[in-house]
Amino acid sequence: MRIATWNVNSVRTRLAHVSQWLQANPVDVLCLQETKVVDADFPQASFAELGYQAYFCGQKSYNGVALLSRTPLTEVSTGFVPVLGESVPDELEVQKRVITGVLEGIRIVNLYVPNGSEIGSDKYQYKLRWLQTLRQYLQAFLPDQDLLICGDFNIALEDRDIHDPKNRSNHIMASDPERQALRAVLELGFADAFRKFTAEAGHFSWWDYRSGSFQRNRGWRIDHHYLTPNLYQRATACTIDVAPRKLEKPSDHTPVIVDIQ
Repeated sequence: MRIATWNVNSVRTRLAHVSQWLQANPVDVLCLQETKVVDADFPQASFAELGYQAYFCGQKSYNGVALLSRTPLTEVSTGFVPVLGESVPDELEVQKRVITGVLEGIRIVNLYVPNGSEIGSDKYQYKLRWLQTLRQYLQAFLPDQDLLICGDFNIALEDRDIHDPKNRSNHIMASDPERQALRAVLELGFADAFRKFTAEAGHFSWWDYRSGSFQRNRGWRIDHHYLTPNLYQRATACTIDVAPRKLEKPSDHTPVIVDIQ
């Protein structure tokens, strides 16, 4: 099984890019983030023509997640509430950031983690609360299911995931509280699929649009696949495809693909 994650920074703006990529890379499931479209306007017909069924949860101009699958998924749900119940604060549900479904016994959880804006801000505190709730959400599925969680985590977990980690503790997406919050999630039993196969620094999935960051490879690795132990053992590859980032008017992120036997 081949599963990819990609923050497309508007699925309608990047529809041609995504369609072309799927034709060249017919993955079993493509997990999209930052789709930026209300559900009524999601371009599901375009993906149906390529043989993909679309499951989505979006909002106008912001956020949004989707699953594109060649085989119908089961147990599809969106947000925290279907799993954790009505006790989840409304503020953690209004932003469309979570979608999950099951394929061949594997529960795929597609996430768009809040950015946090700047350290100490209200949005930063929201990000930390959101990650705490994510931990509770994932724990509800364990240990009974094989889980793959993927998406734009907006966190570089280690210094080798940043082109220049100098002063990283004062930088959003790399501060200690953010890293600790993500590690608390991973301590449930998840491991980084990419790091199973690639140890060295210099591999990134996001580059700022400014200052020629992509051309200079001044990037961050913030798009991840995390796997529970059985899936981690079954993983045979995890790669970053930089080709879409070279296109005209690309997303600032690029796909990350994991293969599971």
